[in-house]
Amino acid sequence: MKISKKCRYGIRALIDLAANSENEYMVLGNIAERNGISSQYLEQVFASLRRAGIVKGSKGAQGGYRLNVVPGELTVSEILEALDGSYRIEEEEIPEDIHGRGIALSIQELIIDRLNTQMEQVLKNVTLEDLQKNYQDSKLYNQDMYYI
Repeated sequence: MKISKKCRYGIRALIDLAANSENEYMVLGNIAERNGISSQYLEQVFASLRRAGIVKGSKGAQGGYRLNVVPGELTVSEILEALDGSYRIEEEEIPEDIHGRGIALSIQELIIDRLNTQMEQVLKNVTLEDLQKNYQDSKLYNQDMYYI
């Protein structure tokens, strides 16, 4: 299983928005530039986030996007679902023959079901606020700050 580029970019942009916006509208082009993402592609990502109610858009001179949710209440699971749907490893195909059926069920129960359970726990327990704080606590955040 691989997390799509759309989800990766969406999460990166939301972390940037949470860390830098102070609940003000931010121009999407600035977020895109800081993160090395195409503005046009990020606009598509934010359209999905807006439809899900995660961000709010505003047009005009002071327009842009801002978070429409509290970062501590938005989970990674909710972000991924807004952008790509739910994240689960596909269930094992269960063959008709008894031998193959037993093997497939063993794989399903002991590997796939457990992985899905663990993945779901991580995705539902990590919030945008957790990601934001981790980023801001890193040395890289302070290197991005420009002082005048």
